Parts: sequence; structure tokens; C-alpha cells
Amino acid sequence: MRAWRAFIQGSQRLLEALNRELSEAHGLTLADYRILVILSETEGNSVRMSDLADGIVSSRSRLTHQVRRLEEAGLVRREECPDDRRGILATLTAEGRRQLEEAAPTHLAGVRAHLIDQLDAAELRTMAEVLERADSALVREARGPD
Repeated sequence: MRAWRAFIQGSQRLLEALNRELSEAHGLTLADYRILVILSETEGNSVRMSDLADGIVSSRSRLTHQVRRLEEAGLVRREECPDDRRGILATLTAEGRRQLEEAAPTHLAGVRAHLIDQLDAAELRTMAEVLERADSALVREARGPD
């Protein structure tokens, strides 16, 4: 119970702190930042909306709302998928890349100060292994039996 409560409280406080820092310094939410990062890391800076929803672990309706806000701010644009007329691509704009590059040092400094610098190398490895194992199990469970 101690581990579970510490995880819930600590992860919630960490995400709130990172969100607040990005919002105050750059007008971006942590969710916005995650979308911009995923787009920046893909070939052509474009991702199908359905794949983007899976990547940020969000519902499609919530993602649509987030991307609409980013589109209105000029950070992302939506366009038809060239090889599937039913699919929609989210694409990072030049302004989106500029804002991401401006916000990245703030985010990285926050992650370092609030988490990385609080742990030694062995603790970081253990944390990564535990969270990766839990995430893998949840992904397998969501896919169902083969």
C-alpha cells in the first residue's frame, strides 16, 4: 500500500509541477508538449490521429480536442492521409517546432530537478524496469489473447 500511495501521490505531483512550469513559461500544457514531441520524432513530422492517440494514451475524442487547440494556435495542422482518405494526419508546423524547441529546456530542467536528481543510477534503472514491465503487461492485456 505504501508503494502504491507513493506512486499515485508522487506521479500526480510531478505531472502537475511539469504542467505548471510549461504553462507558465510557454503557454503549453504537458499534454500539448507530449503531442509536439511525438510529431517532431516521426518521419515527415506527421502521425495518423489514431496512432497519435495510442502514443499519448488518450481517447480519440480528447485528442481531437487537444489537436484542434494546437491547430488554432498554429502549432499543428490536420490534413487528409494521402494513402487512406478516411485517415487524418496531425502534422507539426514550423511554429510548432519553434515552440517545442523553446519549451524543451524548461521541461527537461523540470524532469531533472523534480525526478532524475532525486534518484541514484540504480534507482533510476529499477524505476525504468518496473514501469516498463507494468506498461508492457497493460499493453498485452489491452490487445487480448493472440
